Amino acid sequence: MADVLYRRKRRHATDSMLTSALGYAELGWPVVRGTSPGRDRACTCDRMGCPDPASHPVSAAWGVEASTDADTLRRWWTADPHANVVLPTGRVFDVLDVPHEAGVMALARMGRSGVPAGPVAALQGRYLFFVATRSPVDEEEWWSCHLDCVPESVEEMPGLRWHCRDSFVLGAPSALASGGRVTWIRTPRESGGSVVLPDPIAVLDILDDTNEEFSR
Repeated sequence: MADVLYRRKRRHATDSMLTSALGYAELGWPVVRGTSPGRDRACTCDRMGCPDPASHPVSAAWGVEASTDADTLRRWWTADPHANVVLPTGRVFDVLDVPHEAGVMALARMGRSGVPAGPVAALQGRYLFFVATRSPVDEEEWWSCHLDCVPESVEEMPGLRWHCRDSFVLGAPSALASGGRVTWIRTPRESGGSVVLPDPIAVLDILDDTNEEFSR
C-alpha cells in the first residue's frame, strides 16, 4: 500500500512539474531541469554530500540549455519526469531572496505603502521577490549572489541574496529535500502580454528596512 501511495504522489508531482514548466514558458520565462529529492537520498545528482540537494540544475550547461520551447520541455520531463523546475535569473527577472520573517514584514509594509510586490514565492524559511531585471551596467552596483554564498556575510544587507545573471531559483511546485515544496504567495500576473514585475530599487529599499529590523 505504501508503494502504491508513493507512486501516486510521484505521478501527481510529475504532472505538476511539466504543467508548471510549460506555464512558465508561456510567460516567456526560460526553464531548465533541476535535480530532485531521491527516494533514498537527499538529491538525485551523483555528487557526494551535495551542498544544495534538490536545488540545482541537472546539467552544468544549464545557462545555455534553458528554454521556452514546449517540445523541448516535454522531451526533458518525459526523460526525467521528477525533475524540479529551475528558473534562470537575470534574463526576464531578478529575484531578491530574504529570510521568511523579513519577507512577511516587507509584504505587509508594501501593502500599507502602496508599493506593488509582484510575484512572491516561499521555500524553506525564505521569501523570493521577483523583480524587473537590471542591465549589465547597473549590475555592477550590486552583487550577484548564488546558493553557494553565505548571505549573512554580505555587509551591505546581511541575510539577502540577489539572484541576477548566472544564477537561478527553484520554481513552484519544486520538491525540497526537507519534504516541502516551493509555493507561490503571490502568483505571477500578466498585463499587456507580460508578467508585471516591480522596480527592484523600490522593493530593495523596503527589504533593506525590514531586513535591518529583523536582524537587530
